[in-house]
Amino acid sequence: MKFGTLYAYWTNEWSGDYLYYAKKVADLGFDILEISAGDLLTMTDGEIDALKALARDLGIAISSNIGPPKRYDVASADPAIRRAGIGFLTDIMKRMDRLDSRSLVGVMYTYWPNDFTDLDKPAQWARGVESVKEMGKTAQALGITMGLEVVNRFETLILNTAEEGVRFCREVDNPNVKLLLDTFHMNIEEDSIPAAIRRAGGLLSALHVGEGNRKIPGQGHLPWGEIGKALRDINFTGNVVMEPFVLEGGSVGGDIKVWRDLSNGANPREMDQAIRVGLDVLRTNFLA
Repeated sequence: MKFGTLYAYWTNEWSGDYLYYAKKVADLGFDILEISAGDLLTMTDGEIDALKALARDLGIAISSNIGPPKRYDVASADPAIRRAGIGFLTDIMKRMDRLDSRSLVGVMYTYWPNDFTDLDKPAQWARGVESVKEMGKTAQALGITMGLEVVNRFETLILNTAEEGVRFCREVDNPNVKLLLDTFHMNIEEDSIPAAIRRAGGLLSALHVGEGNRKIPGQGHLPWGEIGKALRDINFTGNVVMEPFVLEGGSVGGDIKVWRDLSNGANPREMDQAIRVGLDVLRTNFLA
C-alpha cells in the first residue's frame, strides 16, 4: 500500500498550488498527493511538466480526483451532454498521461453532487455503463486506472454500496475500470465496512479514508484495525488516500457541507502535525 492525502485538507477551494502541496506531503511522509483532475485542463504543458519533475524528484506519485459537474454527466438522458462528459474525462486522462498520473478517481459514472431531479436509476445506470465502457478504452490505452467512487445516498442515487459498485464494474468489463471505496461513505451505507472491502476484493483499486465526520483517521470511532485486516485479507496493494475536510467556507466547504470549523482552531503547524499523526494511525493499522 501507498499512503497519500488530498491537497484540500489545507484549503477550502477546489484548486491549489500543487508544487507547494507536493513538497508539503513529501515532508510529512506521504507517498501520494491527490489533486483536482479538472485543473489539468487549465494548466499549461510547462506547469504539468514542472509538477511531474518535482514529484519524481520527491519520490511521490500524483493521483487525480474528479467530481464532474452536471453539464458533463455521462449518464444524462441528453446524448450531447453524455458526449461532452466523455470528452471532458478523456481530455483529463490525456493530460494525466503527460503528468504520469496513473490513477483517476471519483464519480465518473454520472455527475457530482447529484441534484436528484432525475430518479430513473435503471436508465442512468445503463447509460453510465455504456459511457464508462467508452472511457475505459482510453484508460486502458494510456495505462490509467479509473476508480469509480461509491458514495452515499445524499450525493448520488447510482452507486451507494460496494455490492452495486462490483456489479457496475462487471457490466463495464474492463481491467482498467475498478472501484474506489471511501470510509466516510461506507460508514453511512454499509452494514460493515470490512465486509464491504472484502466484497470489492480485487476490484478495489483505491481507498479514501476519513472518520465518519470527515476528520482525520484516528480522531473518531471507525475501526481502523478491522479495516486494515480486511485490506490485508484481499491482498490490497493500491492507494490509501486521506480525504479529511475540516475547514468551513469556500467551494469545498459548500460542496462537502462543512458548516463549522472541524480543526478545533488549528494553526498551520498544528494541522500538519495532526495529519502526520493520522498517517501513523493508518500505517500502524493497515501494515500490521
